[in-house]
Amino acid sequence: MTIERSNPDGLHATPGYHHVTRVQADTLVYLAGQCPLQASGELAAGGLEGQTAQVIANILTALKSAGATPENVVRTVIYVASSDRDELGAVWAQLNESPLAPAFTTASTLLGVAQLGFTGQLVEIDVTAAL
Repeated sequence: MTIERSNPDGLHATPGYHHVTRVQADTLVYLAGQCPLQASGELAAGGLEGQTAQVIANILTALKSAGATPENVVRTVIYVASSDRDELGAVWAQLNESPLAPAFTTASTLLGVAQLGFTGQLVEIDVTAAL
């Protein structure tokens, strides 16, 4: 398996992610959008920070179950139920300071959205990995 990440000339500098991720792999792993739900099905406490921590834990569990690590991630889409750029930035910073950080060096998109699927849900992340 080969993963090549690049930032082509002519595109703007990024805050850590790459514009292009080129993958040659035997297996792709697609995670369902990971929500801030605990194993009990309860929404994680602690507002945006607590929910982001739960999403990180859920992604790490899901990746491990597929035999993948954060380094195998080739695409992420981060949804935050907020129009406040500081809140989006805080989620990005928390993700990049977590054990999941290598997943966000790849092709990534961060979006502020009006709402997510569960009442009170503030964050969700889609992840694709290559093995």
